[in-house]
Amino acid sequence: TSITASHAITIDLPIDQCQKLFTPAGEERWVDGWSPRYLHPADGRTSEGMVFMTGAGDEVTVWTLAAYTQNPHRARYTRVTSASRWGFVDVECEAISEAATRVTVRYSMHALSAAGEVVLEAFEPERYAAMIDGWKHAIDTRLGELRTAVIR
Repeated sequence: TSITASHAITIDLPIDQCQKLFTPAGEERWVDGWSPRYLHPADGRTSEGMVFMTGAGDEVTVWTLAAYTQNPHRARYTRVTSASRWGFVDVECEAISEAATRVTVRYSMHALSAAGEVVLEAFEPERYAAMIDGWKHAIDTRLGELRTAVIR
């Protein structure tokens, strides 16, 4: 089973600042429980080729930042959860004003097992849109502190 799901949200931050929120270090600031273990570079500095892990048990996931550009503002992550699925996560940021950014998040995932097929059900369009809208809510809730955050 394979899926591709895409959804866009608007974040009330300038594009350069907004893009940093969708890096591993940036997500530590607004995703509850997000605690990547940085393998390369060990300090978690955002750079093309960085490798980190998340999760535990059958949900251990190895991520690589395969591509990262700031003009255009794009990132492509590869992710492998070996017990169930692998794929790509693409994040594209587009300035819609000096103070707001449209962020499109696209997952392209492939099941590796029956467990992976169950996980991919969460990528059904309405459920996926609700998940990404939840990201916007989490960011909006912390927007005051995120405006001044220094993200590596």
